[in-house]
Amino acid sequence: MLVVCWIPLIGFIALMGLWLMPLTAMGRDLDGRYATSPLKPRFDQLKSRAGPCCSNADGYVVDDADWQAKNGHYWVRVPKVADSKDMIWVEVPDEAVIKEPNKVGRTMVWPVYPAFEEGEGYHLWIRCFMPGSMT
Repeated sequence: MLVVCWIPLIGFIALMGLWLMPLTAMGRDLDGRYATSPLKPRFDQLKSRAGPCCSNADGYVVDDADWQAKNGHYWVRVPKVADSKDMIWVEVPDEAVIKEPNKVGRTMVWPVYPAFEEGEGYHLWIRCFMPGSMT
C-alpha cells in the first residue's frame, strides 16, 4: 500500500524535473541557406555576456540609420513585435554587446521577443548586438 502512494509523487517529481530542465536554443535556418556559409562556425560560437547568439539566421543586419551610440550606450531600431513593420528604438544592454572583432563588417542584432501578447509587462530585449563601422 505504501508503494502505491509513492507512484504519483515520483511521477510529479519527474514531470517537474522535465519542466525545469533547460532547453537548447535552436537556430532558425529552416531552408538551410546558411549551412554552407564560411561564417557559419563563427556565428554558431558567437555569444555576448547575455548568452549565445545562436546563428546568423537568428539575428539580422541593421542599416546604419537604425543604430546609434548615445551617452555611452548603443541604441537600435527593431520591430516592436516579431515580423512587424512597426519599429521602435531599444537601448542595448551592456552585457549584450559583442566585444570581439566584427568579421562580418555589418551591424547585427539578435532581439528576443516575449512569447505573450503586447501589453502591460511586455518587454522586448536584445540578447546580442554586434556594432558595425557606420560606413
